[in-house]
Amino acid sequence: MRPAEFKNPEQEIERFQGRLAVTGGLVLAAFFLLFVRFFWLQVVQHEHYRTRAEENRISLVPVVPNRGLIVDRSGAVLARNYSAYTLEITPGKVADLEAVIDDLASIIDIQPRDRKRFRRLLEESKNFESLPIRTRLTDEEVARFVARRFRFPGVDIKARLFRQYPQGALASHALGYIGRVNDRDLATIEKHNGEDNYRGTEHFGKTGLEQKYEFELHGQTGFEQIEVDAGGRAVRVLDRTPPLPGNNLALTLDARLQKVAEQAFGDRRGALVAIEPSTGGILALVSMPGYDPNLFVDGIGLADWEALNTSEDKPMVNRALNGAYPPGSTFKPFMALAALELGKRTPQQSIADPGYFNFGGHTFMDDKKGGHGMVDMYKSIVQSCNTYYFVLANDMGIDAISNFMRQLGFGQRTGIDIEGESEGVLPSPEWKKKRFRKPEQQKWYAGETISIGIGQGYNAYTPIQLAQATAAIANDGVMFRPHLVKYVENIKTGERRAIEPEPMRILPFKPANIEVIKQAMVGVNKEGTGARAFAGAEYLAAGKTGTAQVYSLRGGSYQRDKVKERLRDHALFIAFAPADAPRIALAVLVENGGFGAQSAAPIARQVFDYWLLGKQPQSVAPFDEEAVEDE
Repeated sequence: MRPAEFKNPEQEIERFQGRLAVTGGLVLAAFFLLFVRFFWLQVVQHEHYRTRAEENRISLVPVVPNRGLIVDRSGAVLARNYSAYTLEITPGKVADLEAVIDDLASIIDIQPRDRKRFRRLLEESKNFESLPIRTRLTDEEVARFVARRFRFPGVDIKARLFRQYPQGALASHALGYIGRVNDRDLATIEKHNGEDNYRGTEHFGKTGLEQKYEFELHGQTGFEQIEVDAGGRAVRVLDRTPPLPGNNLALTLDARLQKVAEQAFGDRRGALVAIEPSTGGILALVSMPGYDPNLFVDGIGLADWEALNTSEDKPMVNRALNGAYPPGSTFKPFMALAALELGKRTPQQSIADPGYFNFGGHTFMDDKKGGHGMVDMYKSIVQSCNTYYFVLANDMGIDAISNFMRQLGFGQRTGIDIEGESEGVLPSPEWKKKRFRKPEQQKWYAGETISIGIGQGYNAYTPIQLAQATAAIANDGVMFRPHLVKYVENIKTGERRAIEPEPMRILPFKPANIEVIKQAMVGVNKEGTGARAFAGAEYLAAGKTGTAQVYSLRGGSYQRDKVKERLRDHALFIAFAPADAPRIALAVLVENGGFGAQSAAPIARQVFDYWLLGKQPQSVAPFDEEAVEDE
């Protein structure tokens, strides 16, 4: 048996006191660390965390501005905004979104496309923002929801502004349209450093003036300071910075003239560009068929998009700016002017026209069997003699033709204030080398120059290029840049920033030579190919008809009724009036319209009659007088 062990009380006390000291030291060290951390957070980092706390408590919600109006030269409204009711959901106040949407669909028509759009908006937004699930509700739908509003916390009816084009398809290719913002639009916004100003914006200009002047029309986004709770739900509005509406655009275009021109085409395809020669202001810009830009405002439906995109008539193509066509005989006045300026012909110099021109073993046929007899420059334009220009083109050569036509703007963008303009084709040996890959295709053959002289061959120009060149002749060689916007109006201050006429160049042509061409073009409408269309006109108009071949006849004769409609010749006409003091110059193209005198010239006559005399064709529907705003 082991003897009992006795503990030393003094040693036990010392050990206890040691452990207590260690524990106390650890506790003090912990409190010291806590104090240091507390000091760091509450003193050193005070401003940082106070700011973050405020950011968590207060959020900035963008308030989208009212988009600027677009009006014509007389104040007729072409693009405006209107208020309509939308059904909106605040996700932060709704527990089960899908269940609520399903329940809403039982009283209001909510399509799959509405749900898809809402989900996309939800991904891009914060949960305290109100998002539309259905737009443009009818009065009946509003009433049905209001009667059941108590069942839907977090769902409400709100009024929003929508873009509207009150004249429908009128001038649709000039105005363009707006659509929902996509990645390409976001890249454009970022390029202009506009991310903050476009917060909350759902729409962006896609084509036409809506696209070109997007940053003028958009305005300045406002903001609301919203206090939110810990769950991200809006509690109250603390402050509000109102948005500034976008600037208005006033155009040089005349909506009534535009309507006359569009309806003159009927159901035919084509384009018309009318210019004020002394300023370059576009009076009418027509591309037929057009489309209704209202379809795109809230996202175009699949059926409507397929109808537009797959149509054989290509209504989405702006033929006035993007369509490149052979100019046909409308090229002849410019060829004659080149001959005078380069000393290749005098007005009195004549050739004998047997009805054909032989070159290099190939016979180039005139359109008149047996020819026109003796032909001077005046007669060559008035009667549209091909043989005269076959010979002239051969004498001038392709380099001289190309260099001269470049001065008139052929084969170049005019610089009109709409994006996407085509260059067309001004043929030359240099162009051909770039156009073709094979060496044997790159060589320019002298025989190719012959067809260039009558506006065929590789020639391909846009209607606006033809109109601009015609306006330059009408304006005695002073060429202005075509433009659609007359001035930009600041809606807040009322200040108007005018778009001053911009002379592109003053062509160094002799006035006497220009006068020779003008008188010959007057002769076209008095005694030549345009005489029937302008019979009885109360003003003197200068013009030139043209017919452009669409496909090669390979030596055969053209018989309109035996050719498929879309393979028939294009009809063209250029003109200006009054001839002694031009107020309007234009180019008309009717696709597959046949002869210019039959299809294109009568359209020009209707346009001139309205613009110069105020005559309204009986076939033109009344203009929407309600959509007019005082300047």
